[in-house]
Amino acid sequence: MNDLSVPRLPAGYRSRPASVADAGEIHRLVAACERELLGSAETGLDAVTADLVRPGPVAAVDTLLVYGPAGELAGRVWLNGGRKCAIDVHPGHQGRGLGGRLLDWAEDRARRAGSGRLAQTVSGSDRAAVALLRTRGYGPFVTQWQMEIVMPAEPGVTETPEGITVRPFRHGDERAAHRLTEDAFDEWQQRRKSYDEWARLTVERPTFATAASHMAFAGDEMIGAVLALDTQSSAEGYIDRVAVRADHRHRGIARALLRETFRTFYLRGQSTCTLWTHSGTGALPLYERVGMTIRRTSAVYGKALTTG
Repeated sequence: MNDLSVPRLPAGYRSRPASVADAGEIHRLVAACERELLGSAETGLDAVTADLVRPGPVAAVDTLLVYGPAGELAGRVWLNGGRKCAIDVHPGHQGRGLGGRLLDWAEDRARRAGSGRLAQTVSGSDRAAVALLRTRGYGPFVTQWQMEIVMPAEPGVTETPEGITVRPFRHGDERAAHRLTEDAFDEWQQRRKSYDEWARLTVERPTFATAASHMAFAGDEMIGAVLALDTQSSAEGYIDRVAVRADHRHRGIARALLRETFRTFYLRGQSTCTLWTHSGTGALPLYERVGMTIRRTSAVYGKALTTG
C-alpha cells in the first residue's frame, strides 16, 4: 500500500497505487468523465499507457486509484514530476468529496517531491472542478484552446518557401524531430524531455500517424515538423506537435506543413483535424490563418505550495 494513500475516504472506499496493468481500467474511467463533460471520449488508451510508462513519474508513489464499495474504479490521480497532476472522478461517484481528497493527496505528494507549485488543466465547462480549485487557492495562468478544421472538400497545399522541401516522416527522423521540437518548446515548457520520454509520448505510440506527419528541410537539416496521431474517432486526425526552428520562422513553413497534414488526413477519410495550443506559445493566429477555429477552451490552474 502507498504510504500517501488518501485519508478519511468515505465508508467502503479504498485506494492503491496504479500500474501499467491498470491502463485499460483508467482509460474507461477517463472516457466516462469525458463523455459526461464533453459529450464524447477523446483520450485514447495509448495516451493513458504512455503516461504510466514515461520516465520520471513512478507509478508506486505518483499515482493513486480509488475504488468504490462494489469494487469499481471511482477516481484516480496522476502526478508528473510533482508539478502537474490529473484528477478524474467517475460521474457516478461525484459529490462525495473524492475530488478534494485526491487533490489533498496530490499536494502532499508534490511537497514530498520538493515541488513548490502544483498545476492542473481543467476544461472551461467543468464548473465543479473550477470551483474546487478556486476555493483551494488555485488561479488560472494559461489558457488552452482545442482548434479544429472541418474539411468538406480536399484542402489545397501551400507552396513551400524557396530552398525548403517537405516530405512525410520516415524511419530515422526520430532523433532530429526530438531535438527540433524540444528546442522549440524550450521557450515555454518547464523542462526538456529526454529522447526516451519524448518518444514514448510521440513516435512510439501505437496511434502515431507516420504518413500524416510531415517534416521540412533546408538542405539536409530538419527545420520544421508536424507530428500527427490518429484519435479515438476515425473521422478525426490529431496534430500533436508543431515546431519550426527559430531561424526559419515567419516564412510560411508551419503553414505549409499544416496544410500537407490536413490534406493527408482528408485523403484518408478523416475530414476533421484538431490540435491543442495555449496562450504561452503565441500560435493561435497561425492556426486561425490556416482555417482552424476554436472548438473548446480549458485553463491551467496553479498555486504555490506551502510547507508544513
